[in-house]
Amino acid sequence: MNTEKYNMPKHILESNRIFIITGIMASGKSTVAQLLAERLQKAVHVHGDIYRKMIVAGREEMSPNPSDEALRQLNLRYKLAASTADAYFEAGFNVVVQDNIIGKMLENFVGMVRNRPLYVVALCPHPEVVAEREASRNKKGYGGWTVAEFDNLFRNETPRIGLWLDSSELTPQETVDAILTRAYTEARID
Repeated sequence: MNTEKYNMPKHILESNRIFIITGIMASGKSTVAQLLAERLQKAVHVHGDIYRKMIVAGREEMSPNPSDEALRQLNLRYKLAASTADAYFEAGFNVVVQDNIIGKMLENFVGMVRNRPLYVVALCPHPEVVAEREASRNKKGYGGWTVAEFDNLFRNETPRIGLWLDSSELTPQETVDAILTRAYTEARID
């Protein structure tokens, strides 16, 4: 990888690190996380949602008014994703974790990840762009919310830590380029 192109010192790109990619549903998290992991050496992509899907009986989905059990399951999902990220990091891998980590949960999740360096990237395309993407997807993720409501929650209740990237006008590849260019100075969490 050409380290000069991405404004990151060579030693940063050659050592392992953890990236957290968050954003609302249909913001591009899965695609961007996969492409980012593919650009790094020895990397894994941890899909946080896989831990939700592993609950085959008794799963409670998040909603605008979640039950205590839904919140407990969400916290468990985050703990599992964070511990998986740490395990892969400690085995020498770069890790890209992606999930909907909204509100104060983002700071909680950052605290669950033990290893550093850690980079947080929030994908925040305009809600109109997200609504367009959501309409074209086979899966529907919004349940009891509208895109505008969830976007408002994300933008107004999530702490402004890391790099907040408006990817509305960017392709997934361009989004990854922007992350690699700006992460070292704007996304790092100590």
